[in-house]
Amino acid sequence: MSVLTRDEAQTRAGLLDVHRYTIELDLTTGDEIFESRTVIRFSARADGDTFVEVRPAELRTVTLDGQPLDPEALDGNRLPLKNLTAGEHELRVHAHMRYSRTGEGMHRFTDPTDGETYVYTQLFLDDVQRVFAAFDQPDLKAVFELSVKAPQGWTVLANSVTEHTGDGLWQAAPTPLISTYLVAVAAGPWHSVRTEHRGLPFGLHCRRSLAPYLDTDADELLDVTRACFDRYHEKFDEPYPFDSYDQAFVPEFNAGAMENPGLVTFRDEFVYRSAVTDTERQTRAMVVAHEMAHMWFGDLVTLKWWDDIWLNESFAEYMGYQTLTEATRFTDTWTDFGVNRKSWGYDADQRPSTHPVAPEAVDDTASALLNFDGISYAKGASALRQLVAWLGEKDFLAGINTHFTRHRFGNATLADFIDSLAAATERDVHAWADAWLRTTGVDTLTPHLAPGENGTCALTVDRTGSRPHRIAAGLYDRDLGDDGRHLVLRERLHLDLPQTGAQPIGKRPALLLLNDGDLSYAKVRFDPESFETVRKDLSGLPEPLTRAVVWNALRDAVRDGELAPAAYLETARAHLPLETDLAIVQGVLAFASTYITDRYLTPEERPAALATLSELCRDLIRRTEDGDNPGLRLIAVRHRIDVAAHPDTIAAWLADGTVPGGPELDPELRWRVLGRLAVLGATDEAAIAAELERDPSATGLEGAARCRAALPDPEAKARAWEAMFGSDELSNYLFTATAQGFWQPEQADLVRAYVPRYYTDAVDVADRRGPAIAEAAGRWAFPAHAVDPENLRLGEECLRAATPIPALRRKLADQLDDLARALRVRESGKV
Repeated sequence: MSVLTRDEAQTRAGLLDVHRYTIELDLTTGDEIFESRTVIRFSARADGDTFVEVRPAELRTVTLDGQPLDPEALDGNRLPLKNLTAGEHELRVHAHMRYSRTGEGMHRFTDPTDGETYVYTQLFLDDVQRVFAAFDQPDLKAVFELSVKAPQGWTVLANSVTEHTGDGLWQAAPTPLISTYLVAVAAGPWHSVRTEHRGLPFGLHCRRSLAPYLDTDADELLDVTRACFDRYHEKFDEPYPFDSYDQAFVPEFNAGAMENPGLVTFRDEFVYRSAVTDTERQTRAMVVAHEMAHMWFGDLVTLKWWDDIWLNESFAEYMGYQTLTEATRFTDTWTDFGVNRKSWGYDADQRPSTHPVAPEAVDDTASALLNFDGISYAKGASALRQLVAWLGEKDFLAGINTHFTRHRFGNATLADFIDSLAAATERDVHAWADAWLRTTGVDTLTPHLAPGENGTCALTVDRTGSRPHRIAAGLYDRDLGDDGRHLVLRERLHLDLPQTGAQPIGKRPALLLLNDGDLSYAKVRFDPESFETVRKDLSGLPEPLTRAVVWNALRDAVRDGELAPAAYLETARAHLPLETDLAIVQGVLAFASTYITDRYLTPEERPAALATLSELCRDLIRRTEDGDNPGLRLIAVRHRIDVAAHPDTIAAWLADGTVPGGPELDPELRWRVLGRLAVLGATDEAAIAAELERDPSATGLEGAARCRAALPDPEAKARAWEAMFGSDELSNYLFTATAQGFWQPEQADLVRAYVPRYYTDAVDVADRRGPAIAEAAGRWAFPAHAVDPENLRLGEECLRAATPIPALRRKLADQLDDLARALRVRESGKV
């Protein structure tokens, strides 16, 4: 398949105006193939040649202006259109297309619970050509008119209101001008909850087997949807630009969600079958808010080319968190962003694959796909939060609304956006954009306190990096009226960096915290006295967002080899049992278990670390025995299971079906316990099969695959490896589940021979199955547990000698950089 280059897209956009697509899809032609008929009406500005993209199982017929074209002229995914004359044209394409099992194009899924089948499209970034023929680039917007023939009993959803006209035929209303990658269809025997808001139809949709769970949460989901919808109408002058708002929770979805106008698709894990924490509900609500923001940022005004994906994602990310905070009960969303989401950006920005928020060199669509990462989301949102702090929200929103007015139903670039902002302020937004959006890396801010007269001191801040920052410096004193474990905010100093001189701050505080409030994007360090205060009194800080900044600073110090991993664990052991914010507890435990115990500590040190985490979780479980904080208890139980070094306790929980004092083991907890027992060699195939019979759902199939791959048995490992790399039968989700079970630190000797095999087999499976499986193979199937020079050598040799497709190459480069970092942490002398 040929990828589209920026130069080709610019040439084609200069030649063509695309007016309308009329698309007919027939989903009644079997389990493997569906029928696709497309009529594209377009005009050429001059005589010339171009091409249309299509990736069929079979290209049946093509006509241009009534004259047949040879289907054999199809070259990969490109059908040449030669000798176009200036004026109007009509292209008709009839093709048989193949359903997907990898979440790309038209994905087909049969629910193991009840045998019902569902299909849905995911056409981002260039997968529309898997469903119908198109001039597949974002700046050739058009009207789309869609009809779908579906089996009896199915409902068809699309970007606009659909109507069943009889005999399984569904007709969608014509859309406004939208880009090809935003076209959406979801068809099947959906369970739907429908309502109306501000004169528009709103809907929630899921598989029938999930109906009770959606019904339980429908009021919450609709309340969040309405609240965000109303808040966006207060912020934006442009009204919601489409005729309906459906949210479909679809199976085996690769992303968190997709902003198709009028039909947002979500991974259906957001329809909760098992108990979740309030922070997880907040995350789901944030995704709802994020995707709705895209109706303006991305759908109404769309990037011209993929170098400006931040104009979509960074804005939706920032607006999602900010609007959720303003409009719903979830008022602490920035704490979750700070401790869990922001680290995604920090990590990505310190790897060799880093790129500017707004890169200048995105030469083709394959390169563009790699940039949907922590930089485009978390760093970009952080940059916008800093912009609002610097510019002021009033001027920021004025610039946003100017941007919408100028480019509604069109396309825009970074230069267009900066011009819109500049029209609303006297500040030099162009210089800000150059410093923040065109540069890479994370600045580091380090405080220095110089003594002055009468016990006072002055603050200077060293900045490693070049960006300007507007931050707050929090000055905290110990509360001398109690046991000394509480810290009281004396003052927040507002600083513009670089400084023009030292800042007097009065007497030395017990803790000086840079970037208090987390309004900028930078690593922060502590002066020695403040660091001692953190180690002793972290849990005494009054605000969760402040504690999140501190925990992030400790995390960064571990990753940079400046703080021993064991010291991080000691700090967690001392302060996490007193923590009240669920996002912080979850984030700290996740870093401690995933990175510190599994990567940064040696195998000899790992058992003691697991014991520390196990004791910490037991403390949290004991603290929540009164039932006051079920979310905190659930987090503690999950992590207690994950770090269990011996099977007895968790096996008893599984046998009893409950943790003493609660909670009862729902399907998620049962599979979690069984997975850990599999790792420890304390269960077998018979128990896994029995659990799958108890829970024969799609999630159950994934749980069984994960458990089977985790069994410490050579035959089980061989079967799992063959399923992942020797066969193409696994769906994207089953591939991921199998990969998650395969590598376990406890089984390093058993799987040692598979480490060199990984690098050849991953390249092969990515070549065969494409970017989605390449992403899964690079992320989940990578032997991250093998923190040794040989694994690093093998990976570097693979990147030099082999030619992985771009999606896998990027993941391998990132994984190998993380592996090298883990080796440096181990060798730094801090362990």
